[in-house]
Amino acid sequence: MCALQYDTLSFKIPIESEDYKQCSTFVLQQIKAIITNAIKTNNNKIIINTNLKLGLPMENINKIAGPFVEAWVVEIFSEALSDRYNSYHLVNVEAGERLNMADVILQFKRTPTINNSSSCITGNIDVKATSQDIASSGKAPNITSFARIRTAYVKDADFIFIILSVKHKVFSEKDAYSGLMNGIMEVVNFNAYDLKYISASDISYNPALGTGQLQIRDIHYVTLEDRTTWEFCKLLDQKCIASRVGFDTWYRYAVQNGWIKNDVEQ
Repeated sequence: MCALQYDTLSFKIPIESEDYKQCSTFVLQQIKAIITNAIKTNNNKIIINTNLKLGLPMENINKIAGPFVEAWVVEIFSEALSDRYNSYHLVNVEAGERLNMADVILQFKRTPTINNSSSCITGNIDVKATSQDIASSGKAPNITSFARIRTAYVKDADFIFIILSVKHKVFSEKDAYSGLMNGIMEVVNFNAYDLKYISASDISYNPALGTGQLQIRDIHYVTLEDRTTWEFCKLLDQKCIASRVGFDTWYRYAVQNGWIKNDVEQ
């Protein structure tokens, strides 16, 4: 790509609210508090009943762990919501629909420390299950579609997209009555990050699927960088253009998804 080509385009530039970082930090704090409490109170086990006498196939457990962990996360947030006096300011929990970027969508009531407003902050949560027992687990997971997330930030400069990495271990335990083996998936640790603040070196672009997938090089070891929504959009653009798809394909995505102004808008 010629930098001149990119720099001469008339972009739709998203400008986030002045308190975006406060809102993002607030959402992360509440998520961390809820998951931490679930682990501390031993509400962190998923019991999988089977008729397999030898238990779950441990060598392939990572292939089925994702949906179980995602379901556990939704339940944990739903349980927090069910307490009408919950201290997390949580007011709504929705499981993401199939093909939604988010696995769960949370809404929190703003606290008085954020602009003294009574409106809500929405956090879109992408759950990634990683295994404590598999060394390669958490390496370069697909996060979301490049075009979809780039468009989301144009439509809403205050879009909060959280990566919730949940680490689990799995073991089998014989049922005293049936003699069969129960599989137990135990959540042992987690991390949560606002995608917009993940460092440039930790984010990669894989052009293999659709408009390309954003990936995290190693979800267990992430560093953060402060940036605006527009700076993040430009970072995503640069990674796409620098890949084998090049400027022409990126430009097609930009036109299709409305990232640049047309002649009428100019």
